[in-house]
Amino acid sequence: MKILLKTRQDIRNIAIVAHVDHGKTTLVNQMLAQSDTISSHTHLQDRAMDDNPIERERGITILSKNTAVKYKGKQINILDTPGHADFGGEVERVMRMVDGVLLVVDAYEGPMPQTRFVLKKALDQHLTPIVVINKVDRKGANPKKCVDDVLSLFIDLGADEEQIDFPVIYTSAMNGTSSYSPDVSTQKHTMKPLFDTILKYIPTPIDNSDLPLQFQVAILDYNDFLGRIGIGRVFRGHIKVGDKVTVMKLNGKTQNFTVTKLMGFVGLKKVNIKEAKAGDLIAISGMEDINVGETIVDPSCQEPLPKLRIDPPTLQMTFGANTSPFVGQDGKLVTARQIHDRLMSELHTDVSLKVEDTDNPGAWLVSGRGELHLSILAETMRRQGYELQVSRPKVILRNIHGKLCEPFEDVEISTPPEYAGTIISTLSQRKGKMKKMGNTSTGMNQLQFLVPSRGLIGYTTDFMTMTRGYGIMSHSFSKYLPVIKGWHPGRRNGALVSINQGKATTYAIMGIEHRGTIFTDPGTDVYEGMIVGESSRENDISVNITRGKEMTNVRAAAKDETAKIRTPKHLSLEESLEFLNEDELCEITPHHIRLRKRILNTNARMKAAKHHKHN
Repeated sequence: MKILLKTRQDIRNIAIVAHVDHGKTTLVNQMLAQSDTISSHTHLQDRAMDDNPIERERGITILSKNTAVKYKGKQINILDTPGHADFGGEVERVMRMVDGVLLVVDAYEGPMPQTRFVLKKALDQHLTPIVVINKVDRKGANPKKCVDDVLSLFIDLGADEEQIDFPVIYTSAMNGTSSYSPDVSTQKHTMKPLFDTILKYIPTPIDNSDLPLQFQVAILDYNDFLGRIGIGRVFRGHIKVGDKVTVMKLNGKTQNFTVTKLMGFVGLKKVNIKEAKAGDLIAISGMEDINVGETIVDPSCQEPLPKLRIDPPTLQMTFGANTSPFVGQDGKLVTARQIHDRLMSELHTDVSLKVEDTDNPGAWLVSGRGELHLSILAETMRRQGYELQVSRPKVILRNIHGKLCEPFEDVEISTPPEYAGTIISTLSQRKGKMKKMGNTSTGMNQLQFLVPSRGLIGYTTDFMTMTRGYGIMSHSFSKYLPVIKGWHPGRRNGALVSINQGKATTYAIMGIEHRGTIFTDPGTDVYEGMIVGESSRENDISVNITRGKEMTNVRAAAKDETAKIRTPKHLSLEESLEFLNEDELCEITPHHIRLRKRILNTNARMKAAKHHKHN
């Protein structure tokens, strides 16, 4: 006999997942604008959910966001998730909070590597999927074929029969239109088909609010007034402001506290609420050191929910106070204490980050999930007025069963066929092993590799260059395996290093540009020990980039102004980090990114290099 469980018909909980740039954040915007949530005079900025400036610039979602829309008297709670593998821990935790997913796929590009990554997380949690084929009005779009490719992906990922029988909605999120048909002429300016499909197919949460409380924290937020805020789902029971509750800590201990504030989500805002019950997604404050994965329970029934998996950090860099001759010229926040406090505050919300002391009181070892994870932290700090210097990223080694092991990543690549050979060759040089090769329906090659994480440091830039921007790569942590001995990846070429302080001149650059690739524009302030370019040889070359031409007459000065040099190569923050060798640092300030040697003095550096060679 089948027991019918009581469910809550008034809410639905869904996550929205997609490959980077397939339009999920724009789709959420339209759902907000076309629901009964936001008044008609409210102006929504483009991609309103991505409120972090770096997210907006790069078109990526870094942190999970909550929103909720009202439709036909029901509340649809939506979680917008990151699509990048560096933030995979966020995706996995979000999946535990919801009952279904909207999988957004570009009608032209079809499923991409990160579509696979986020969808697998959803299917593993046995969530009910709705497929949204977006950008149906894009030139060259093939919605029918896209659905076939999505079906193949579901089968490939081991979806069950119910999951494979997914409903499909066709949209143009940019235009705010949708329909049930792949025929673009049926598109109407409404999100009604999508809303109605959500209400029809996404399971309603079980209403067991008469049982003892169980609430699990999946995401952390923080503000200076309330301290740490735990965001999660009420899985059982109910909770009210003023309730005395117990936190089941991850270390097995318990702690009692009183709920001082409960918040729900409406539109893009958190709103104060008095109580919540099973099925609700809410935020709780009142506990100083609440952590992701901890369960808040009724003190009389202390049953924790299963722990949430948090991917271990695999990469680390040293973050330290700026020690260059130009310290303090740009930033307002330059002391070691200020940098330490800022790193500590990041730990309030980022559960994948780890910060440890080093032997140097002005530097800390910061561990994270990947290059993007750590470079976004550095980029955020420079925008907030900090000056800092960071080292080359290094992988975190572990001792497993008496063997020294290093992290390996599963790498998925989609590329035009003409670049596949180069990719296979370059990844094999980085000790990658190809596991699978196939073709997509759009004629792209699909390649799968297992690659040591240290082999991927600096690879993104090379990859984009060799595929001319047409290749797409995603990677996620796979496992730890024994360290590959006798292999030291890194930059093959040396650096062009300034021997003095002053302004770079056109005349000096003309004299040294045959020695390598110049990074520095004429007129740029440089200092001794600063890297001004990449050498064409394996060894470093000390150069005078500030030398001026001795003027003999007026005509010579005029002639010099017309001298031509090659356009210097300007490195982004990620490219700068990838360029670094062990004896180098990246100086990061609000207005400048400079590469430098750890030892700035030319003679001292040469002595140290000789000493190192002899030892």
